[in-house]
Formats: sequence, C-alpha cells, structure tokens
Amino acid sequence: MLEKINVALIYGSVRDGRFCDTVAGWVRRRLESDQRFAVETVDPLALPAESAPPGFGDRLGRADAFIVVTPEYNHSYPAALKSLIDSIKREWQSKPVGFVSYGGVSGGLRAVEHLRLVFAELHAVTLRDTVSFANPWNRFQPDGTLNDGRDAEDAMARQLAHLEWWARALKNARAAQPYETIAA
Repeated sequence: MLEKINVALIYGSVRDGRFCDTVAGWVRRRLESDQRFAVETVDPLALPAESAPPGFGDRLGRADAFIVVTPEYNHSYPAALKSLIDSIKREWQSKPVGFVSYGGVSGGLRAVEHLRLVFAELHAVTLRDTVSFANPWNRFQPDGTLNDGRDAEDAMARQLAHLEWWARALKNARAAQPYETIAA
C-alpha cells in the first residue's frame, strides 16, 4: 500500500460570516473519505494577523501537497490568503497546489489565475484543473452537502487524481535531489 499524501487544506477567507467554511468543509470531507490522503486544515482566521506563529513553516513544510479554497474578492483573492502565502517560501517549493474557488458568475476563477502567478514565483506546481462554484450560495444544503453536485464531484475526483500524481512525483524528485540545492 502506498504512503498517504499529506495535504494542507488552506482556507482563503477570514471575513465574518464567510462561506469558505461551507466550501472547505465539502473539500475536507472528500479528502477524509479518500484513503490516499491525510488532511490538515490551515485557517488564517486561527493565525495571528501580523505574522505566522512559531512552527507554522514546519507545519506547511510537512505537507506533500496543498489545496487552496478561495473566494474571489474584487477580481482577485483575499489579503489574508496573500499574507499566509507570503509568510513562508521554501515550504511551497516543488509541491503541487490545487484550487477550489467560489464567487459570483466567474466562480472565483479570476482569483485562481492571480494565485497561479504567485505560486509560480514560489516554485510550486499549480494544477490546471480547478473546482469552481459560480454563485454557490444556493448550491449547498445547510449541512454542507451539494445540491446536484455531480459536476463538482467529477471535477474534484480529477483534481485529486492529479494532485496525487504530482505529489508522489515531486516527493520522489525532492528525495532524489532536494530542491533547495538547485533553487535560488
């Protein structure tokens, strides 16, 4: 049996009454029901606003892969997510990042496009396929389950298959030659 992939599930919003809890809860349940993955939640709402707490880098450094759940605010992603991303550097390198986005008619895809640029600068590998929810507020039941979620379930299954492949490939590559030895 293959070793589980350690996935850090990153919440992208800290707003009062945020919908991120609903969307990230759905992602978390998908990860927890999949024997390929072990999941750890990273919520900027639980972190000090001014800087990353001690051990935060180690916590994200243990992750083999990341899934970022982000809303779209003003055609981009939230400031709290930017602060979280910028608080570390080496821990992102040579690891895959998947995205689950939500928002108005664009489903958060403009936020994801901005995040791709940021993660490229950090030497992370972003997955092409995303899971996005346009106007998601009526797509979820109060308990967090999806109404007619076949499209999202299919997209999530594809994303998790790609996430596993990239996580294993990059983990093997990092073991063969640590990325720090070639990254500037």
